Formats: sequence, C-alpha cells, structure tokens
Amino acid sequence: MGNLEKELVDKFGGRLRTRVNGILIRDNHILMIKHKMSEDRFFWNVPGGGMKFGSSVSENLIREFKEETGLEIQINDFVCAHEFLEPPLHAIELFFTVEQVGGQLKMGLDPELELGEQLITEIDYLNLEKLSLIKNVEKHPIFWGIKSLNDVGKWNGYFNFENNSIK
Repeated sequence: MGNLEKELVDKFGGRLRTRVNGILIRDNHILMIKHKMSEDRFFWNVPGGGMKFGSSVSENLIREFKEETGLEIQINDFVCAHEFLEPPLHAIELFFTVEQVGGQLKMGLDPELELGEQLITEIDYLNLEKLSLIKNVEKHPIFWGIKSLNDVGKWNGYFNFENNSIK
C-alpha cells in the first residue's frame, strides 16, 4: 500500500461515514471533481464530503462545496441516498441539487489533509459526452449509466448499484 492509500485508509477507512454531495448543473454541464485515490487511480464525483458532528446537512454541504470549489451554494432538492461500500471505505451518501449563489470557481483544498497530500487534482464542468468517456471504475457509480443530465431530477430513493465487494 502506497503512502496516499495508507493516508486515505487512516483518515476515512474502517468506519461508516455520512457524506453530503451537491449536484450543480449549468448549461448542460455538471460540476465534477477529480480525486487522486492512489498513485495510479483517480475518482470523479460531484463536490461534497463527510459530515461534521453537530452541523446540519445543509451546513455541511455548504461548507464542503465552498472548501472544494470556492462557490457559495443554495441547496434545492434532495435527490437520492446511495450506499458506497468499497472496503475499507463505507459511506451513506446524500445527494442534493444545488445552485450557485456566489463565489468564484477554483480548485479547493481538503482541510483534513496536509498541503502535500491533497486529493483534488482537477475541477471542471463536464458535459455528458466527457462524463461518458471516463471509465466507470474512475467515476461515482451513480453516474455510470446516466443518459441525460435531466435524469438527475428523476432519481429518487436508495441506491447501491451493486458496488459492494461484500455480499
């Protein structure tokens, strides 16, 4: 296991986390962040992160979005819940649609990690074509079969997309 992978396991693994995620769509493009998961593996997802005890879902999502993107958001609708289970990582993830109300887009930082160990490597608005070119193993499972960004508003319920390695 490399240093980066060990850092991920130490900071985020071996426990159940609750995460909040914001889906920001603008001009038929979705805001996505590319995270470095190991020396040779990357993972694209929408902005979001772990909840801090004592802060509401809204407070956590607004904070995470600002840290990762520099954008100020308004939370709109709850979209779905997803269980991410890829040991040693396990999270219940809540997805919401959001809209930008301020700030300037910039690649942010994860305050839980040292400057030399940051995971965010890229931030971009991706259209459906670019999103479809990313290998499934390198993007969040809720984006694997997406055919239209309009589909996002139709998601409703709980999903795990069979990404579990434990049955």
